[in-house]
Amino acid sequence: MNADAETAETGRAGPAVLPLYAAGFVTAFGSHGIAANLGFTGDLGSQLITLGILLALYDGAEILLKPVFGALADRIGLRPVLLGGLFGFALASAAFVLVGNPALLGVARFAQGAAAAAFSPSAGALIGRIAPQRRQGRAFGSYGAWKGLGYTAGPLLGGALVAAGGYPLLFTTLTVLAIAVFVWTVLVVPDPPPLPRHREGLGALLRRLGNRGFLPPTLALASSAAALSVGVGFLPLVGAGDGLGPIATGAAVSVLAVVGSLTQPVIGRVRDAGRIGDRTALVVGTLLTAVGLGFPAVVGHLAGLLVAAVLIGLGTAMITPVAFAVLAASSPRERLGQTMGSAEIGREIGEAGGPFLTGVLAATLGLGGGFLGIAVLVALTAIGGARVLRSA
Repeated sequence: MNADAETAETGRAGPAVLPLYAAGFVTAFGSHGIAANLGFTGDLGSQLITLGILLALYDGAEILLKPVFGALADRIGLRPVLLGGLFGFALASAAFVLVGNPALLGVARFAQGAAAAAFSPSAGALIGRIAPQRRQGRAFGSYGAWKGLGYTAGPLLGGALVAAGGYPLLFTTLTVLAIAVFVWTVLVVPDPPPLPRHREGLGALLRRLGNRGFLPPTLALASSAAALSVGVGFLPLVGAGDGLGPIATGAAVSVLAVVGSLTQPVIGRVRDAGRIGDRTALVVGTLLTAVGLGFPAVVGHLAGLLVAAVLIGLGTAMITPVAFAVLAASSPRERLGQTMGSAEIGREIGEAGGPFLTGVLAATLGLGGGFLGIAVLVALTAIGGARVLRSA
């Protein structure tokens, strides 16, 4: 009996999905744990240039390679690509420690990003394959919550590790973590065979990726990622402008991450129970996120930051599990890896583009104008959410 049939009969994926959640934590922790703790010597200009390059390398590798590895996973199997990515992540992290040359940090970051491009969409696609249809929202909600935990813990835990033992200790920890998830995956995650695929030309691919089952949820994921990045990067600036210290502004960012992580599994369960439709969840989640982004432009100080953090956290928590569940339900199962890989490109673009657009708008309109501008853009993506196939 294959994995799809087995989970369909049992009605649950059981412990098989837990290593997939852990894989989501690895990529989030690996990305933010290093990115938030990059330190350099030299003049400020060279620091900023180097910082920008190092921050872009990880996400750049993912943007370039996720569709490639997603298509490969559909061809040879999701589990082998997942395992290869985890092993590659561990190898890249360990190599940096063994070589001991800080100048190779950029190479290590690109290699880690390339490995994450393999195992991240494969983990998402495997959840879509082995979690039963009636529990997909809950499964993707838990997956998003574990990634959120990685984003939250990454800067703090990464900073503690760097303070205790420098980059070698941080990269050693990432190596051990990736190996542990690799072994866990080998032991408990099933290996669903690749499904037969019909030949698909470029025109058919573009039509499939442009339909209502792919484009609206991917656009929602992009706006969600943009909002999270803007919140993490710019909410502290609002607090600092109002005279708040780093503890208060850091608390606001933590509230955003914690609310999102705790709420996603709940939203997934509500969605699976049929108490909220996909269309409603995406539209309401997007509008909540937009209101949260616009709030700091109207109300400042700690209260304004906390309200903004809660609204952004709730909004993105509504979007993420539902959007992934819609993608999994609407994609041909034999091309689920390619679908997830392509959808995650939308997230990466949103994560990079949101702060960039906010910064450009803030440079000309002030910080409040930057928040209002990105809030309007996010609100407009609700039009896409209204076009998904299933509604409440």
